[in-house]
Amino acid sequence: MHDQGASGGGNGYEWRPPGRVRAKVSEWPRQRIDPHALFGLATGRWAWTAGLRAAVAMSTSFALVSFLFDPAAGSLAALGSMTALYEKNTPYAHRAVSLALVAAGFVVSVALGSLSSFSLWTAAAAIGLVAGVATWACQSLRVDPPGPFFFVLVCAITTIVPSGIGAVPQHAGVAAIGAGIGWLVSMSGALFRARNPENRAVAAAFRQLGALLRAIGTPRLDHVQHQASLAVSTAWRIMLQAQTRGYRDTARAARLRALLRWVSDIHLTATEVALSRSEPLPGAAADFADELARAVGRPDLAPSPDALDEARKGLRPRSFESRLYSHLARAAQSARKREHEEEGRGAGLHDRRTPPVLDALRSGLSRESLTRPTALRMGITVTAAGMLAILLGFDRFYWVSITAASVLQGGNVVLTANRSAQRALGTAIGVVIGAGILTLDPPLAVVIVGASLLQGLAQMVIARNFFYASIALTPMALMVAYTAAPYPVDQLVQARLVDTVVGSFVGVLGALLLWRSASAARLPQTIATALETSRSVMVEALDPDVRITPERRYRLRRDLRRDLVSLRGVYDSAVGDVPRAEHTRPLWPVVIATQRTGYLALSALALEDPPPASHITLQRLDLAFRELGAALEQRRAPRLGALPRLADYPRVNLELRALATAMRTAMATDERDAAAEEQRRVQREQRRAREEILGDL
Repeated sequence: MHDQGASGGGNGYEWRPPGRVRAKVSEWPRQRIDPHALFGLATGRWAWTAGLRAAVAMSTSFALVSFLFDPAAGSLAALGSMTALYEKNTPYAHRAVSLALVAAGFVVSVALGSLSSFSLWTAAAAIGLVAGVATWACQSLRVDPPGPFFFVLVCAITTIVPSGIGAVPQHAGVAAIGAGIGWLVSMSGALFRARNPENRAVAAAFRQLGALLRAIGTPRLDHVQHQASLAVSTAWRIMLQAQTRGYRDTARAARLRALLRWVSDIHLTATEVALSRSEPLPGAAADFADELARAVGRPDLAPSPDALDEARKGLRPRSFESRLYSHLARAAQSARKREHEEEGRGAGLHDRRTPPVLDALRSGLSRESLTRPTALRMGITVTAAGMLAILLGFDRFYWVSITAASVLQGGNVVLTANRSAQRALGTAIGVVIGAGILTLDPPLAVVIVGASLLQGLAQMVIARNFFYASIALTPMALMVAYTAAPYPVDQLVQARLVDTVVGSFVGVLGALLLWRSASAARLPQTIATALETSRSVMVEALDPDVRITPERRYRLRRDLRRDLVSLRGVYDSAVGDVPRAEHTRPLWPVVIATQRTGYLALSALALEDPPPASHITLQRLDLAFRELGAALEQRRAPRLGALPRLADYPRVNLELRALATAMRTAMATDERDAAAEEQRRVQREQRRAREEILGDL
């Protein structure tokens, strides 16, 4: 891939390596159970569009099928309409196929729930099976939230609808009608703003880039850097999903791809500046990036390149900071155009739209993937929750299964505990609201409108806080379930509260007992994988005998960025796996040094004509990377020795030395903890022996 504006002899830039300044490592991420985590609002926007779609899809399907058949069938159609909750941000060409698969999953879930309804035990097993399989499929195929939860909800409520084997086709059919309506509602935006998902993704990357520029020289740098990299990766994924032959050949699509390349290059240049600077940047740079975000969909809002002239004053023309401003200015020139030439930066993205479905599903079953233990934990816990409720004599056992599935979507122990508390408190309030509505014995029309409005409200707030979403989801689910199978309201309220408490408890128990250390156990290998990819990129980029083709350059950047994002995701999951977090915390400096080394490798790869290194230097650099990776895999301190002198890339050596030091510190901490644990074990045995002797006396 050709990177215009990159340093190198071909662009008129002279390579000037930055000073030996290492940015301070940000404070390690902490996941806690506290009032802010329970009730505070996450950053972001209210999902008005998602809420509106959810309300329209549910009300339309609920009303239509109730009119054609009966209210119980209408409730199943309402559940099927929840396809509108999925793939909210993907391009419409990709969304059409993905939502069809989601709809098929809902129909299968309804069929399984209907088939298993002849026995409580088979129903509990079916709900658990759907939970496990849906978790595996959603995570393997990278389905955005709400993930597997609504598949479980659909299957669970279907088990209570009066039926027999003969009713299965009808139930599946009405669910298909609801799913079809959800598909139509979700795809309706293609008629008005066909490229809105791609515009939003690229604009979000520019906004996050602005946040990164503001974070330079602050303690938040490493966290914001990860968010920026995640936003850029998401923009690439969405643009790839939009790549079809007809779409790729349009000049407006070429403009979006050009802007995507600019935001990717600016991100890497900002990384170079961030890792060599201890003071904040002028605010004009971040403001300029924010204006670029607004200009993605509105070329007339593109900022003037002259707006950065004041910030450039006093800078060396060939410095990294000057190159950052040059990239921003040239991105503004691209943003001002409504169309872009189909050659150059607007050419194809050298990749297929998405990995084959079967390959993605197989990767979710691999030993290295976190998907397999997560899916097994979900399936086993949800099944156990349902069967425990049956043994306890709960009439509506499926609410326990639904609650367990909901809280387990948190991921690690801390997030699961937070979600459990949010679910319990939100359900308690929501049950009161639902009981108040059902006590009035509202007509079907009121139930349809009320449930739809509550569903829309829940989807609008769920990304900001699950507690407030639970307050709306609970009465919605009660109204749908009551329509499917009427039940005395007072008993329904009491049972729902007890079911929520039991389901939350079982969910947390499952997170504590089943594969709790899966993330922590995979973290060293994930670090080693990111280091290996960084090694490959760095050696290939600096080898004077290697000519990297645009396609090869793209694939190297894609793979390394993916590994760096995955590394932080695994660490964030591991740090919440109580009590293993105490063993994971010392690896935070290792993770940061690995990420920074990877970003430096990406920056070297982005240069069109980077200063090469000698073969001996490359061999020594290669050995240093391999030794660090081997030390991680073997859980020992690295024996790094003297690093090769990289005059043109001094910060690579700086980060590698920091990585080696962090690894030695982490290993020493592990050894001290192991020695302390062994000492405590010996003391326990000695105390037990004394007690036995005293008992004999």
